[in-house]
Amino acid sequence: MTMVTPEANQALNVKDIVKKATELNDFGHLLAHVPYAKFIGMQVARFGDELVFQLPKKDENIGNPTLPAIHGGVIAGFMEMSAIVQLMVFMQTTKVPKIVDFSIDYLRAGHHRDSFAECKITRQGRRVANVNINCWQTNRKALIATARAHFLIE
Repeated sequence: MTMVTPEANQALNVKDIVKKATELNDFGHLLAHVPYAKFIGMQVARFGDELVFQLPKKDENIGNPTLPAIHGGVIAGFMEMSAIVQLMVFMQTTKVPKIVDFSIDYLRAGHHRDSFAECKITRQGRRVANVNINCWQTNRKALIATARAHFLIE
């Protein structure tokens, strides 16, 4: 008699998680497997062929209580995680893409309110993908940060 441990029963591979999230059009299932995404409260919604990522207003994400403003590391982490999820969903990856390079430009303070991000895969090769990420709060034209990232994909 073979026993299945709870850990083995709960283990899903990346491809199954992405496939289920895409089929259900509910990416909360995917983000639930990413501890940092849960910690910052990250959410994602799909509009046709576009994903829009949301970083809800959360007191724990404040880095400058005087303004108050979101910590720059939280903004960067949110943008990086957005790019990873974008690649996983649209490329149906079997593994989580690995970051090679990430460059961010902070354009203005990210005030204590909801923030949003969208990603554009600018180049996809067999092993490397390039992604541009834009982050804003109240107006897509008034970006708070923009970033470029390169990922190793398998």
